[in-house]
Amino acid sequence: MEFYHVSVLLKQSVENLVWKQDGIYVDGTVGGAGHSLEILKTLNSGGKLIGIDRDLTALKAAQEKLKNYKDRLLLIHSNFSNLKQVLEDNGIKKVDGVLLDIGVSSPQLDDAERGFSYNNDAPLDMRMDMTSELTAKEIINTYSENELSKIIYEYGEERWAKRIASFIVKEREKNKIITTGQLVEIIKNAIPASARREGPHPAKRTFQAIRIAVNRELDEITEAIPNIVDVLNPNGRVCIITFHSLEDRIVKDEFKRLANPCTCPPEFPVCICNNKPEINILTRKPILPDEDEIRENPRSRSAKLRVAQKL
Repeated sequence: MEFYHVSVLLKQSVENLVWKQDGIYVDGTVGGAGHSLEILKTLNSGGKLIGIDRDLTALKAAQEKLKNYKDRLLLIHSNFSNLKQVLEDNGIKKVDGVLLDIGVSSPQLDDAERGFSYNNDAPLDMRMDMTSELTAKEIINTYSENELSKIIYEYGEERWAKRIASFIVKEREKNKIITTGQLVEIIKNAIPASARREGPHPAKRTFQAIRIAVNRELDEITEAIPNIVDVLNPNGRVCIITFHSLEDRIVKDEFKRLANPCTCPPEFPVCICNNKPEINILTRKPILPDEDEIRENPRSRSAKLRVAQKL
């Protein structure tokens, strides 16, 4: 399957990221290489881009799409949470900007065999990195009822999490759950009919939750942001695009913590903890796609871009 992905907030993210044309930049989620291509077009011959992705299919597609820029491009199979190690392995100490476009890509959703979609019957997989071991099938068939309930509630914000977890456990006692179709039917049976009549697809929140758990998505964002800021040159930028409230909340809170790290009690007249701000937040409110972009790419509707600058 061709890896074709429409990059969200393309112009806004690249304009906020690239502040010097001969700098070193990182696209930590290369995906379909739309952002990477635009970054490379913006750089001059002295600039360089390091592209990272956990999906080997995406990297192969990116290599082809960016072949005209291979003299200033380095593509790496890894996770953005490993950025420090990736840079160290390639003899790079500091960079001038890092872009992250968080979440599942359109090709991953559209490729039924990857198991991300509740609209197609496929093996329960959901791995962004097909070389990793943990799959959705393992989580669904081996995690305890309490663990499943917690994942579905916390990562999917699903009000019927306990009931869904209970139905999963009862069903797997009879038959192993190995396909997305089986899981969808269990979720539909667990959620009362009255609650299924309105709102999104009844399996949407649970599928999101399991996908996040399989790929450690929220943990990786939390771990990555301080490391990204640490490897930025002064004035370097970090631009992060998120697609749901859990991701955006982490980015917002981490940016706030790094911009105002003081731990002194509010009643103290002066700061004595000596924690110094590391960044300046450039987007007090996130940048959102305009109506034209949403019309052309409905999946961009929930996208939010937040930007910070290293002090």
